[in-house]
This record gives sequence, C-alpha cells and structure tokens, in this order.
Amino acid sequence: MHEKENRKNTRWNGWGYESVYIDIPCKARAFMTDTIGPGKHRQDFALNDYIKRVPPTRLSAHPLITTAPRERIFHSHGQSFPDWIAIRGGILDRFPDGVAFPDKIEQIQELIHYANTNGVVIIPYGGGTSVVGHLSVPDDKRPILSISLKHFNRMIAFDPYTRLATFEAGIKGPEIERHLNPKGFTLGHFPQSFEFSTLGGWVVTRSSGQQSLKYGSIDGLFVGGQVLTPKGKIDIPPTPASAAGPDIRHWVMGSEARMGILTHVMVKVSPIPDKDDVYGVFFPSWENALEAVRVIMGEGIPISMVRLSNPAETQTNLTLAGHEWLIWILKNYLKIRRFPDKGICMALIGFAGSSGMVAQAVKEVCSHLKKFNGVWVGKSMGKAWKKKRFRAPYLRNSLWDNGYAVDTVETAVNWDKVTSTMENIEKVLTRGLNSIGEKVYTFSHLSHVYPTGSNIYTTFLFRLADTPEHSLSRWRTLKKAASRAIVNSRGTISHQHGIGIDHLPYIAEEKGKLGMELIRTLCSHVDPEKRMNPGKLID
Repeated sequence: MHEKENRKNTRWNGWGYESVYIDIPCKARAFMTDTIGPGKHRQDFALNDYIKRVPPTRLSAHPLITTAPRERIFHSHGQSFPDWIAIRGGILDRFPDGVAFPDKIEQIQELIHYANTNGVVIIPYGGGTSVVGHLSVPDDKRPILSISLKHFNRMIAFDPYTRLATFEAGIKGPEIERHLNPKGFTLGHFPQSFEFSTLGGWVVTRSSGQQSLKYGSIDGLFVGGQVLTPKGKIDIPPTPASAAGPDIRHWVMGSEARMGILTHVMVKVSPIPDKDDVYGVFFPSWENALEAVRVIMGEGIPISMVRLSNPAETQTNLTLAGHEWLIWILKNYLKIRRFPDKGICMALIGFAGSSGMVAQAVKEVCSHLKKFNGVWVGKSMGKAWKKKRFRAPYLRNSLWDNGYAVDTVETAVNWDKVTSTMENIEKVLTRGLNSIGEKVYTFSHLSHVYPTGSNIYTTFLFRLADTPEHSLSRWRTLKKAASRAIVNSRGTISHQHGIGIDHLPYIAEEKGKLGMELIRTLCSHVDPEKRMNPGKLID
C-alpha cells in the first residue's frame, strides 16, 4: 500500500521527510553555546521498543480497522513539544486501540456508527502536524479509534466560473495546488506546515497562511462543506452571503473535531497572479519598522504578506543564513546608510497580482518606507525565503540532535499593545528558568498583520535536560509563563495554532463563562456521549 511507501520517507518521531536534514552552521552552534550553554545529544527511544510496549487492543474486530502496533504508534501523537518529549524520550504511554483508513463517505459513516454502537472514542487524524496537542490520546477508559483521512484526498468538483472548488478533507496542501495550478488557479493558503497538513485540519483549527493578506485566512476561504456527527450529517451550502441567522461555517471552524468529522470542504480559489514577489527591507529600529508596517496596513495597499522580525530574530536569521560574504556586504551597506550596529530589523514584504497592480503597490509602499528610514534591498532575500519557507520546522530535528529544544507561542493584539506584549512574552521566557540556572533565548516576528493590529510569533530555545521528564517540566514552566503574559496583555491565546490541550487552561479567560457554556452545549448536542476528540478545546 502507498501508506507504507510514504512511511519510508517520513519521520515517525520528528518533523518531515527523512531525506531532508538542515545542518546548523558552525557559527550558529557557537552562538547557541555562548548564549544558553552547550547542548548534549540525547538518545531517542527506539521504535522496536515501543512496539513491545503497545498494549492489546480493546476494540472488537472490524474490516476497516487495523490494530497493528506500528499504526497505533504512528497515530498516537502530533508535533507538540509534549508529543516530541513523549515519543522521543520513551515516556509515551497512551495509544489508540486501532486505526482506520476510510476512502469513501460510507466508510466514515460506518465507523461512526461502529463507535456509537460499541462505546468507542474517535480521534480524526489529518496530517499529524498539530503543535498544541490536538491528537494526544486522552486518558479515557473507553476504546479509542484513530480515523485517518489520508486516503480521503480527492478533488470532487471545480468551477472556474464561480471560482469554487470542493475537496475531500484529508487532502494536503501540495495536492491541492497540483489540482488547481494546471487550471490556472491557486487556493493561496500556505501555512508553514503546508507540505503535510490537510485542508480539513486547516478549517477545524482556523489556520492562517503566509500570504493571507492576498488570499485570506482559512475562515475567509472556507465557504461550505459537510460534517458527519454522531447525531447525523450537517451540510453547509456555499451561498456568497446570508442573513439567515448565525453562520454554521463558524460553528465548524475552530471546532477541533469536537462536533464530528469534516469530510468535504468547498473553498474559494483565485487565479494564479502574474507576479508574486517578495522584497527585503531593513529598518534602523523596531519603532521605525513597526510604525511603517502599521501605516502601510492602514492605507489599505494591496500587499500579499508582511513578515517583520525584531532585532533578536533579525540577528538570528543572519547568523543562520550562512553566505558570510553576502552578509558582510549587507552589513557594510547598512553602515553606509548610517544604520546603528544594534537594533536593526528585517522585514519581508510580498506583492502578488497583475504587473500593473504590483508596480503601483510597490511604489506606494516605498514612499511610506522612506518616511521611516526603511532601506529597500531588492528581491534576493525574498527569493531565499520563498525557497526555504517550509523548511524551518526541520530545524527542530537538527536542534534536538544537538541537545536543544525549541518551541513557539503566538497571539494577536491591537497595534497599541504589540510592542509591550512582545516584550512581556520575551521577558518572562528569558527569565523563566533562572531558578534552575538555565538560560532561554527568545526572538519574535509579526507575520499576519491587519488594519487594527497584528499577530506576535515568539520562538524560544532552551537546553534539553538529562531526563525527558525534566525537559517536559522546563517546557511547562516556560509555556505557562508565556501564556499568562499573553492573557494578562488581553491577547488571544492562539492566533493560528488552535487550542488542543496545551491552550485549554486559558481559553475561558478569552471566551468568558457564558461563551464556554455555549461552545460546550453546541458540542454536547451533536455529540452527547463526548466521543469526538474529547479533552480538546473544552474540558
């Protein structure tokens, strides 16, 4: 079967394809050693040892379900830091009792009926890329079935006249584009997990793509579809607009499979633009950079993306980039332009559309950049970013092998709170392990900006401990501190990753008591036995 063929090429306990490995430059290793201390390689727990650990299944036999230990291991986790610690450190102790690979709607309906009849919990599995615990197996006395949508990955319909396309929910990003691009269209949704995440996963976690300013986030692209719940089917028609009460689409988006399995997704598509360019810009300070981006967004200039790195991330990116000769030339050019030695910020600004529209947008953006001493450095940095934009998660593998852990937190706030929130998050993370004498390195960027505010995406790096339990304790300390800083700043606990279990303790402060009761009541109505992905989104 082709699932085995794919399995040979993807890591069972890490990110991405086994054939892809990103070496950390010597200069970057020295930087990490000087900043947070030397890392020490930790031996990964072996797959064969896990196979011996998998307990007997609690499921009754069914022709659509496999209870093979390997499949149960592969579908026992996602890509969250606790998942990584568990699977690589040998402390994973919960596994689904079986895995199903349906490829027809009738088979999914049969599996839901089987679960209802036999008291089985269902965890839908898409691309396995969740970083906040959506796929973690709950501590439940009932048998647990993982339903993989791996083979539910076809394009069902495409209409260039209405610019609507319908796909099965298990289709991955590259497959979507392979269907649309030859027809002259694109979905335009490019999250960092694009290679492996699925359309259904994007919808139920309210995903944002890197060029959402051009194409919209998934909540703007998702126009209709079908959900199979334990109580029956929900069909969502793709009307262009409606005043007929609450929009059911918004009950599905962000539902994290608590209502049921999203099987079909209808989306808006766009013609492939004539031009799709990303330019590099440098600013002498964070204040200049932030104000420039705020003003550009307020003017409504049609840009496709902005990625603004703070000084720490700018320095980190330049250190990791290699090409020391080119970086030397760049730094000297900025000195000629009277930039300071420290505090420089790098931004990437994208433009996509017709040649005339892009030319006008570039002209307008450049006129604003001059007001804030922004230095335009052309498309070379943008080309390099586009070439490697889906490779950043692979650094988790490389850093782990060198004894370092890396994770991220993200939020969104209004413009007046961006700097203070970013500084508060970085401060609590940097000081988070002082009590045990460990250092933490942090840096941030803005990657999704809006007329009223922006997201904040912060990366933090720390050393792995001698045991997986102690490494997990370090992460929990840091995650809690950063989450409290976000909540205290009145930011959303998640801008693009969803809730899962990692953000569960904080969502009530954002939604309020009555809001949480509404969400709980809605999920309980279609799933009264709480068998759909329990423990996620709501407790």
